[in-house]
Amino acid sequence: MKFTDQWNDLTQKMGYWVDLDNPYVTYQTPYIESVWNLLKRLYDKGLLYKGYTIQPYSPAAGTGLSSHELNQPGCYRDVKDTSLTAQFEAKNTAKSAFLFEKSAGAPVYILAWTTTPWTLPSNSALTAGKNISYVLVKTFNPYTYLPVHVVLAKDLVKNYFQAAAENGDFDAYIAAEKKPSAIPYVIVDTFKGSDIEGVEYVQLMPYVQPASPAFRVILGDFVTTEDGTGIVHTAPTFGADDFRVAQQNN
Repeated sequence: MKFTDQWNDLTQKMGYWVDLDNPYVTYQTPYIESVWNLLKRLYDKGLLYKGYTIQPYSPAAGTGLSSHELNQPGCYRDVKDTSLTAQFEAKNTAKSAFLFEKSAGAPVYILAWTTTPWTLPSNSALTAGKNISYVLVKTFNPYTYLPVHVVLAKDLVKNYFQAAAENGDFDAYIAAEKKPSAIPYVIVDTFKGSDIEGVEYVQLMPYVQPASPAFRVILGDFVTTEDGTGIVHTAPTFGADDFRVAQQNN
């Protein structure tokens, strides 16, 4: 309590209306008992429950960080970091049948971009935007050079393919001893995010199996087409948005 005078002085200067002659002090018994009393009333009404939240963690401090702390000056800075585009293999089910019809039965992969590749072992869903336009693209894997069909946002195709290569010569690409710099591609279908809701995919890494149904496309209002593929790798253990949308989808 040695700083009480300074606290009272600041309180008066900022015009904060409290009873300074009879303040509540959090470590005094009357205050503590009043809190327990209110908690007991909430408990009796069935309003207390055990839940979970996702919050930033400070390895240096060894504690979670509040939103207030994260808004302090100097908390954020622009950095260059590694990002990754992962291929999630879709399962051929009733929900995804239209994709496999367009791919003539060939494997279909959903592309998801992430700036936190270290969270991929904890992936349990892919989040798409309900009204975002997506495409199924027939092309080649740029690393294995094998034929592939991929799903990504229509507005972001330009970030992954060269416009000059659209509707290019697939046979010439396969026959070439040296792969051409521009990988040919063709858009074989266009659809909305709502059309792929519920599409299941193969778990990227055979890691923990969630108790509830996972590894499917869900919808979220935070998905944009500003960067990446328009499909968000979702790991509820690591992100507040991920956790919220996962809860909404059980």
